[in-house]
Amino acid sequence: MGWGKRAIQAAKENDPAARHTLEIILTYPGIHALFWHRFEHFLYNHKLFLWARLSSQFQRFLTGIEIHPGAKIGQGVFIDHGMGVVIGETAEIGDDVVLFHGVTLGGTGKHGGKRHPTVKSGAMISANAQILGPVTIGKNAKIGAGAVVLKNIPDEATAVGVPAKVVRIAGKKVEL
Repeated sequence: MGWGKRAIQAAKENDPAARHTLEIILTYPGIHALFWHRFEHFLYNHKLFLWARLSSQFQRFLTGIEIHPGAKIGQGVFIDHGMGVVIGETAEIGDDVVLFHGVTLGGTGKHGGKRHPTVKSGAMISANAQILGPVTIGKNAKIGAGAVVLKNIPDEATAVGVPAKVVRIAGKKVEL
C-alpha cells in the first residue's frame, strides 16, 4: 500500500468524523502537508535546499502545518486538525503515529547534529504537547495534552504534565 493510501486509512481509523475518501483528500490539511512533505523531502535529499524550503513555507501558509523538508516521516502518520504543528529538521516519526493540533517536535538551541525528537511507531501526541530536544518517544507511547517532554519516554508509557512525567506503563499506574 502506498503512503497516500496509508495516510487516508490512518485518517479513517483515527478520526470518527471522517466520512469518505474524497472528503479526506479534499479537506484534511494533514494529508496535504504530508503529501507535499514527500516532495520537499525528495528535494532536500537531492541537496535542493532552497527549493525544498520555499515549497515547505508555501505549504505552511496553506495548511498551518510546518514540516521541515529534512524531517523523516513514516507511513500511516495522521495529523488531526493540524493547525500549529511544527516538525523540526532532524525529527524522525515512525509509522502509524497520531499528532494533534499545536504539537511541536522542536529543538532546544542552536547546537548541530540530532537536535529534534524521535517518535517511535504507534505513538500518540495530544494537542499542544511540546516535545523538545533529541529525546525519544517510545513505541505506542501516549503524551497528554499540553505536556512538555524533555526526557525520553519508554515504550507503552503515558506521560503528562510540565515537565512531563510517566504516569502509566502498559496501562499500569507508575508510582511517582
